[in-house]
Amino acid sequence: MDLQSWKQKKKSVEKETNESKIKKSLKYSILDASFYSAMVGFGESFFSAFAVFLKSSNSQIGLLGSLPQTLGSIIQLFSEKLLNLLNSRKRFVCISAFLQALMYIPIALVFFFGEFSPYMLILFVCFYFIFGMIAGSAWSSWMGDMVNEEERGSYFSKRNTIAGFISFIALLTAGYLLQNFDKTQYLGFTIIFILAFLFRIISVIYLSLKYEPKYIAQKDDKTSFIDFIKKAGSRDYGVFILFLCLMNFSIYIAAPYFAAYMLYDLRLTYIQYTILIAAAVISKYLSMMMWGKAVDKYGTKKVLTLSGFLMPSVSLLWIFSPSLNYLILVQMFSGFVWAGFEIASFNFFFDTIIPQKRAKYISYYNVLNGIALFTGAMAGALLIKYNMFSWPKYYTVFLLSGILRYLMAFLFIPRLKEVRNVDKITYPRLLFDILTTSTTSLVYGIATFKKKR
Repeated sequence: MDLQSWKQKKKSVEKETNESKIKKSLKYSILDASFYSAMVGFGESFFSAFAVFLKSSNSQIGLLGSLPQTLGSIIQLFSEKLLNLLNSRKRFVCISAFLQALMYIPIALVFFFGEFSPYMLILFVCFYFIFGMIAGSAWSSWMGDMVNEEERGSYFSKRNTIAGFISFIALLTAGYLLQNFDKTQYLGFTIIFILAFLFRIISVIYLSLKYEPKYIAQKDDKTSFIDFIKKAGSRDYGVFILFLCLMNFSIYIAAPYFAAYMLYDLRLTYIQYTILIAAAVISKYLSMMMWGKAVDKYGTKKVLTLSGFLMPSVSLLWIFSPSLNYLILVQMFSGFVWAGFEIASFNFFFDTIIPQKRAKYISYYNVLNGIALFTGAMAGALLIKYNMFSWPKYYTVFLLSGILRYLMAFLFIPRLKEVRNVDKITYPRLLFDILTTSTTSLVYGIATFKKKR
């Protein structure tokens, strides 16, 4: 065998080896997502409920729902430097995930700070999100190198669907535990936060088992944060980022206060509160795979447009009735449309931003988005505090949030462009196909569950 043939054979073997590692790593990624979702189901999903248990004010709940994510977003301005210092996306992600897990320990202990408990909860949840988000762009870059663009929609929807079922089970279990510790609620919160800590540790283990394609630090890209903002309006990804930030500002006028409305105004029990959250989760992940396949076949723009014009109504629907059965239906509709919006938004980043700039540009987006979340939540807090209407104070933020969401959808979605060659389909047909397939999946899932019982 001559030297040239030997080199070609070596490259072929290396390619097959890397493909095998990637295939195995994508399975590990699903397991990582599953245990991460269990952590969210037992822990993060109940931060607002814990704040209500600690007698937090609406302003404190607004801070809890926005400030941690804002700080987590701003800290990402330093993520590229940390990534280049560690020279490994895998190492960076694993370290930050481990530190995030540790935050559940002080979060569970804030009860002992008395009247300062709400502020200490906000402080430690800030660290929780900082550690959880600082490596987000590195994770996106890492996964972007392992999943080819033709399969992104299908893979991530499958991954999210499996993780969603785990989150659903975790939510119901956590709600059941809290309900059964009704007279010693603090003990119930402590147990679910300890479980969240353990599940995140297992998630870190699977992250550490994943293969990392060779990372090459991009030293030639000198785009500063200010330059990025200046050029955003003339770029397709820039218009998209501006749309998402303003949309999330509109969403967060109301988003942090749904939990307060359910627990303060409606006086729901923990199990009723959990059922409402779980209804959105199960609906979201039952429809995720159908939305993902639609993204692959019909493009991100088509799915983003359909879900983007359906999603604003979710906030408005909360105004019409406080009935638990009605709100369960609203939550199921919410999960359905959010599944499409999230999978399309996630894929749009990969479609419009070249791999060499993904980590930096996604971190820039996260900074802008964090600021939008915080300002939206604070605006919502002011509207609740100085409510001028005779109806429930939370209805004001639900109404304004819905109106602004529609405004952002009408202003920005028509300006977005599809960058891939995709099949054509009408919006009514696309909606009908996804609805019928999702409904069939739901009915089959219920029938299977009953049969097993």
